[in-house]
Amino acid sequence: MPNRMLIVGVGSIGERHLRCFRNTGRVDKLGLCEVKDPLRREIAERYQISDTYRNLGEALSDAVWDSAVIAAPAHLHIVLARQLAEAGMAMLVEKPLSSSTDGVDELLAMVRQKNLVACTAYVLRNYPELASMRQILQSGRLGRPLSLIHVSGQNFPFYRPAYLETYYTDRATGGGAIQDALTHAVNAGEWLLGPIDRVCADAQHMALPGVTVEDTVNVLARHGSTMACYSLNQFQTPSQFTFSVHCESGSVEYSRSDNRLRWINQTDGPWHEEPIASFSDRDDYFVAQAHAFLDAFEGKGPLLCTLEEGLQTLHVNLAVMESALETGGWVDVPVVEAAKIAS
Repeated sequence: MPNRMLIVGVGSIGERHLRCFRNTGRVDKLGLCEVKDPLRREIAERYQISDTYRNLGEALSDAVWDSAVIAAPAHLHIVLARQLAEAGMAMLVEKPLSSSTDGVDELLAMVRQKNLVACTAYVLRNYPELASMRQILQSGRLGRPLSLIHVSGQNFPFYRPAYLETYYTDRATGGGAIQDALTHAVNAGEWLLGPIDRVCADAQHMALPGVTVEDTVNVLARHGSTMACYSLNQFQTPSQFTFSVHCESGSVEYSRSDNRLRWINQTDGPWHEEPIASFSDRDDYFVAQAHAFLDAFEGKGPLLCTLEEGLQTLHVNLAVMESALETGGWVDVPVVEAAKIAS
């Protein structure tokens, strides 16, 4: 099946998608849309892309495309996705699905009516380590999950030196730690344990230079009967990312810093290392995501993260912001039934 793909927005993550889809060897034709003229020319030259456009309308009127990646700022995602749906195209929409729920129901209805392949790009679902962790939890061998603890942080300017020139500086465009980084962990937690239905959060700008949006977030959450705690900052010196799930009959823990997945089922007993096929390069996770999307497009595999699951995590994002920035208390999260089934 031929696949002529557009990358819409070629900032940091859009360029990575372009590179990683190209590296699958499964895309017949690549084009790009980018409103910033110097960036469009730079990326086109770097990757030898001849089909370049300033906007999506121009691209859709010029040629026939089969699929697209939306990597523009979050507040533009739904408008762009509806254009793709109207054109009958498959789509991979970068996280978060949007910065509000405006227009999402209409998009979902159009995608269902046209039976389109449409996914949300939460890349953690392509981590073999988290997939193995999910299998352990779903097997039931450790009993019912009772508590999830997630801790993560990094020196954001070191890993994203151009963050001051991106969407990150404004919550309206998907910026701040909640929508930029915490949303990854939340979506992964929902993949592990099912949807979050309540949150209570604290967030503040603590140290990140040049911005006023929050760079630190602490969230108490409920995945149904399972209690959870998510803690994240974007200024600490070490790069850290861990998930621990404590169950009735044992615990399982994943640490990304040393790519270790282990479990224990005996008090004061030994930890058991789980053999995993880890990736060696960050691009590998995005290549895996690209393969998963192409498999779904070709009818060879499931959607790894549906738009409904993306909407579920969007509800959590909005509830966390409401709690942390407005009410200071517990906020109920609307649960998307289709996401509950998919998880």
